[in-house]
Amino acid sequence: VAIKQVSLGKQPQKELIVNELLVVRDNKHPNIVNYLDSYLVGDKLWIIMEYMDGGSLSSVIKEVQMAEGEMAAICRE
Repeated sequence: VAIKQVSLGKQPQKELIVNELLVVRDNKHPNIVNYLDSYLVGDKLWIIMEYMDGGSLSSVIKEVQMAEGEMAAICRE
């Protein structure tokens, strides 16, 4: 699993986090990292997700030069 820690004290719009959790909780797909559970630990929200080997898509995009067609294929999936 992967654990994303969100500091609630630094979030001006907490309702956006709640809405995101509701969306990911109710939507499962084999091509998307799925939400498993969440916990409130002190002032942090721990979001438990499936582990994605290789890092986040944003980190891959920063390191790899892709052609437009390759980007489109990733977005489609």
